[in-house]
Amino acid sequence: MPRFFLTPEALSGDFAVLTGENAAHARVLRLKNGDEVILCDGEGQACRAAVADAAVGQIRLTILDRRASESEPALRVSMYLAYAKSDKFEHVVQKATELGAAEIIGFPSSRCVARPDGASLPRKLERWQKIAASAAEQSGRARIPAVLTVSSYDEAVRRACETDFPCFFYENEQRLSFRAAIGSGGFHTAALMSGPEGGFSGDEVLAAQSAGMRICTLGPRILRCETAPLCALSALMFACGELE
Repeated sequence: MPRFFLTPEALSGDFAVLTGENAAHARVLRLKNGDEVILCDGEGQACRAAVADAAVGQIRLTILDRRASESEPALRVSMYLAYAKSDKFEHVVQKATELGAAEIIGFPSSRCVARPDGASLPRKLERWQKIAASAAEQSGRARIPAVLTVSSYDEAVRRACETDFPCFFYENEQRLSFRAAIGSGGFHTAALMSGPEGGFSGDEVLAAQSAGMRICTLGPRILRCETAPLCALSALMFACGELE
């Protein structure tokens, strides 16, 4: 069933209207009176609606019922990604959205090969958020992950440590596996922090450990910066029963 995202305010009544890109998409799908669609508020609520009037420039729909989406994971996972080259960062934003991430946070670290400057960051954030919105629609989610940035590595670590399960991935860690760190689960929020193309520095690892993050390995193979966070998110969702 076609899926569209509207604001919570636009879904507050008994009727809703598709305009702009949503209306254009509806026309590509050749929706006609009586066809049913799913309308999502981006915050976890999904509404079943029927096309009532397909006028030029807008599509008017009648809300048939409302419910909490069954596609949203109970576990809230925040992805902390050190800035990587644009195509790699965008790839992770898209796939992490499909896998169920609740939010995606970009941050600078000492070995970042590329990082957005003050002039380009607003445009990049807008693009990343659109990628997340498109991926949420395609994957049947009812929530669009927020794509955010923080200004420093220390701020990213501090924010990640506010979750129940803050996890930091380091290729030279040999003692604690991610599987062992997850254990039997039981947490409601998690943060997964991964590095850029050059990895994290020793000082950054020590700072994360001192702040309370769990320093983990993802196994004996060195994973690319766009592979590691998706591997970790998939493993966590599987271990916590979110892929059943």
